[in-house]
Amino acid sequence: MSTDRSDSDDSARERLIELAADFYDQFAAGQIPEMELPTRTKSNIEYDENSDVWVYGDRTSTRSANSVRGARKLLKAIYTIDFLADQLGEDRSSTLRELYYLSESWDNEEAQFSDQDESNQLVEDLEIVSEVTREDFHMRPEESGATLMGPLHLREQTRRGEREIHCQKDVGEGGYQIPNNPDTIEFLDHDAEFILCVETGGMRDRLVENGFDDDYGTIVVHLKGQPARATRRITKRLHDELDLPVVVFTDGDPWSYRIYGSVAYGSIKSAHLSDYLATPEAQFVGIQPTDIVEYDLPTDPLADSDINALESELSDPRFQTDYWREQIELQLDIEKKAEQQALASRGLDFVTDTYLPERLTEMGVL
Repeated sequence: MSTDRSDSDDSARERLIELAADFYDQFAAGQIPEMELPTRTKSNIEYDENSDVWVYGDRTSTRSANSVRGARKLLKAIYTIDFLADQLGEDRSSTLRELYYLSESWDNEEAQFSDQDESNQLVEDLEIVSEVTREDFHMRPEESGATLMGPLHLREQTRRGEREIHCQKDVGEGGYQIPNNPDTIEFLDHDAEFILCVETGGMRDRLVENGFDDDYGTIVVHLKGQPARATRRITKRLHDELDLPVVVFTDGDPWSYRIYGSVAYGSIKSAHLSDYLATPEAQFVGIQPTDIVEYDLPTDPLADSDINALESELSDPRFQTDYWREQIELQLDIEKKAEQQALASRGLDFVTDTYLPERLTEMGVL
């Protein structure tokens, strides 16, 4: 459900101020300031079988000012909280990259970040302890958003006011660009039957050029490789609020299967947001290892890193089904991988006229 921007900003700023007040109260009580967080290591990530997403376990770690290193981390947190609260108060926004550089202007050199990984992680820490997303802090990634194309009419809140957009009639061939915070969108109407998340730009363009979105009532979401948070969020909202099936269409290699996994089950890096980002009902449409064999697709040999990744996926909770075990074991046997565009070896229309309609019918989507 979309949220009112001003209310969301006020709530986010209030939570930041509460965090700062908590530090102050600890000082006033004569306590050494500290901040408790889930332990953010792979060993503390659990697969929740009830919700089918990655979540943090029970282990926690404490950021305390009782050491120089801990005090430095808390100092950086306080400066960042102050910056974010001011940013919200002024209705401004910034990128994660800008935050890293902005810290160089802070009056206390100990509060400045040594690299962007440090500032990125601190923003994630603040998300966890405040239970507010970075999007509501008005923080955005450096990259522009992915796009969608399809029979969807929406209303978007922008800095210049609200605007209504039909994601076919009111956009060019590039489609509607997904905003950094998709919760500012209200879905007004649609004629969609399902959502098709596509890994590569070349395949997205092929589907749009061939009119697949029109012919099958499809909202085509371009994932742009490993999908950004905004892309996963709007996909989840479309599924949950419009009751639309989600299918994921990627290359046929272990890294692409993980792209599917991040859409469906969440990722280790964003385990604190799995309920917000993941769509466990999402299904995988291909490219499958069985497609490589059945259609005799052009292939590349598996590299050692591919083999290691596939073997790792055999023990990954996200892939513990008969389907995935059969596909992964077949791929290890044939030692080949294929790209989405390999389907063009059977003609430019094969993917929209034959491959997807047949697969989606088999899956019960069409």
